Amino acid sequence: MTVTVRIQQADFDVGQEIAALRQASSHGNSSEIGAVASFTGVCRGGDKGHEIAAMTLEHYPGMAEAEIERHAAEACARWPLAGVTVIHRFGRLVPGDNIMMVLTASAHRQAAFQAAEFLMDYLKAHAPFWKREEAADGSKWVEAQQHDDAAAARWDKI
Repeated sequence: MTVTVRIQQADFDVGQEIAALRQASSHGNSSEIGAVASFTGVCRGGDKGHEIAAMTLEHYPGMAEAEIERHAAEACARWPLAGVTVIHRFGRLVPGDNIMMVLTASAHRQAAFQAAEFLMDYLKAHAPFWKREEAADGSKWVEAQQHDDAAAARWDKI
C-alpha cells in the first residue's frame, strides 16, 4: 500500500502522478493494479454569474497533511486499494489552475471509483483549507457549503 499526501504551492502533472502511483503501488508486479481513478479539481472562473479573478488557499502546515492522511487511511480501510495519492495546492490560483488531485489504485474499478469519491467528499467538507476569492467587487472568504457536508455525511451511512 502506497499513500502519498502532498500540500504544495507548485502545480502537478496528473500523468506523471498516475505513473508514479502505479510504479510505487505495484512493487514490480503491474498486474496487481486493474484500475486507477483520478479526480482533478480546477479553479473555476466564477459561479452563478459571479466572476472571480483568483482564489487564494491557505492551510495550517502539519494539520492539513495529518487530516488528509487520516481520511486516506480510512479509504484504505474501507476498500482494497493498492495506492492513494492526494495533492492539494495552496497560494494564489487563477481560473484554469489545478487546485487538487485524488488518485486511487485498486485491482477493480468499483473500489477505485468509490474510494476516490469518498476522499473527494471528505476533503471538500473537512480538509482544513481557507479559501479567499478575488473579484471585481472585492475579495471574500469562501464559507463552508451545506451540500459539501451532506455529500460527506452520506459515507457515514455506508
